[in-house]
Order: sequence, then structure tokens, then C-alpha cells
Amino acid sequence: MPDQSGPDQSGSDQSGPKPSIPYWHLWTDQDGVSHQRQCALTEFELTQVGGAAPQWNNKHERSEATVVVTVQPVGWVGEWHENPAPQWIVVLSGRWWIESMDGFRIEQGPGEFSLGEDQNCTEQDGRRGHRSGTAGDQPAVLMTGICSLPCSDERWAGWLNTADEVLRERVATLC
Repeated sequence: MPDQSGPDQSGSDQSGPKPSIPYWHLWTDQDGVSHQRQCALTEFELTQVGGAAPQWNNKHERSEATVVVTVQPVGWVGEWHENPAPQWIVVLSGRWWIESMDGFRIEQGPGEFSLGEDQNCTEQDGRRGHRSGTAGDQPAVLMTGICSLPCSDERWAGWLNTADEVLRERVATLC
């Protein structure tokens, strides 16, 4: 019978190198201004699930969450607002954009995702939180996982892993 243990944690054979998957983090600073920064999911472990071959998993602690699929029509714009709670937003189809209070704007398409965590912003010049809207000539279909964990909960540490250690420390001080 062939060896079912799989490759070591370095991913030296068919599993490839340890993944680093980028996402955008929308967050609020101590002055109540929203910002965006590219981060990465990096805490992957090569493990088997059931009897299947090993795969890379970035496991997050179990918590209560609500999943919502949203269809934003062509031309839709959500004027300044905050995310109601920390939430992961995954683009399933179409394109959309997000603009934070500091004027930084990103656009995302299918397979890209972000962490919306801009609660407790302070209104400045009519801006609070972020604006978002559809881009292009197709509706944007988004899947949102709304988390019930407060930002200060230690379980967020596994969700906020970034390639940038300075950002990780700054996020920790903001929560």
C-alpha cells in the first residue's frame, strides 16, 4: 500500500509551497478614519481531511456567523456606511469597488476577497466608514460571512495574519 502520510510541512512534493493568499483589510484607526491594506492568509498547515490526500488548510476557530449572498445591480452605489460587524466578503461574479475614508479605492473581481472591519468610524467631511459599488456592466454577486466575534476577541488573531509584521502589530493596537 502506498504511503498516505503525505509530504512534510515544507510542501516538498505535489503539494507545492506553503500558500499565501492575499486579501484586503478595511479597518478603522484610532482617529476613526477607515483605511485599506493588503494582507495575506499565511497560517496554512498541510493536513488530511478524512481519508483524502493532504491539502493546505488555514483553519479559523469556530464561531457564530451569518452568511449572506448579495446581488448588487449594475450601477449600484452604497454611499458612506460602516460594515455592521466584522465580515469576510468574497466576490463570486462581476466586479465591485470599495473606497475608504482616506480616499484609497480598490476594485475586486471573482475569487478576490476582503475583511470589512471598519466599525466605529468618526464622521469626517460627510464620510463615515466606506463607499462601495458595482464596476462594469454586470451585477456584482458577493458572499458575505458576518462574524459575531468582537475585534478584541483573541480568536481574531488567526484571521488577521499578514505578511507585514508592522501591520499585524498596528492591527493589534487598534482592536
